[in-house]
Amino acid sequence: MDLPRHWRLKSQRYHLTGVVCQDCGAKLFPPRQVCADCSSENLQSQDFRGTGQVYSYSIIRQAPLGFNEFEPYAVALVELDNGPIVTAQLTDMGSRKPYIGMPVEMVVRKLREYGTEGLIVYGYKFRPRLRRA
Repeated sequence: MDLPRHWRLKSQRYHLTGVVCQDCGAKLFPPRQVCADCSSENLQSQDFRGTGQVYSYSIIRQAPLGFNEFEPYAVALVELDNGPIVTAQLTDMGSRKPYIGMPVEMVVRKLREYGTEGLIVYGYKFRPRLRRA
């Protein structure tokens, strides 16, 4: 992947920017040009709130090339509080085990490094929600 592509994707990687269909109300992430539910092109950009709960998850024990430093790690389907279900790696778990319904919040973390250019790609992951006083 090249630097220009990462620059173009920064909005969805750092802000969970997706789209909402103005005709049927579908919330889509990543953003699309056409609604997956009703085929409308009447879509409006929206930043989804980075909080939600684990809908489902899986533990990855043999990571694909480039992700070995994280293994084993959990990948989850996260149902956002004000949006769609997104796929993301769970991070900052410590000794905790993920569970369905676990409250989580989005954080920006390192996704991977690319070869000789030294390009480090950051993006969204989810961690257990911190308690706020």
